[in-house]
Amino acid sequence: YYTRVAAVARHIYMRSPVGVGSVQKIFGARQSRGTAPSHFCKSSGAVARKALQTLENLKLVEKAPNGGRRLTSQGHRDLDRIAAQMKAASKAKATPAV
Repeated sequence: YYTRVAAVARHIYMRSPVGVGSVQKIFGARQSRGTAPSHFCKSSGAVARKALQTLENLKLVEKAPNGGRRLTSQGHRDLDRIAAQMKAASKAKATPAV
């Protein structure tokens, strides 16, 4: 669940505003229909809704006036900080030891 919430936060960071329906579409996959051909199916709406509500309770996301949710200034700052830490960690790992 935490991985899903982090992925939703990243998606809102990249493409905002985001609603429950678009989160469902992101995590949807093909549905096996037995002998009939598979078709795309959206993921659970409850999980998408709860992920957005969790981010809202953490004050990382707020409701957008035109619908959906967008990052707050605190959320943007936190995700920028996490991205910088990840970049520094990957750079430290990538430098060869001579």
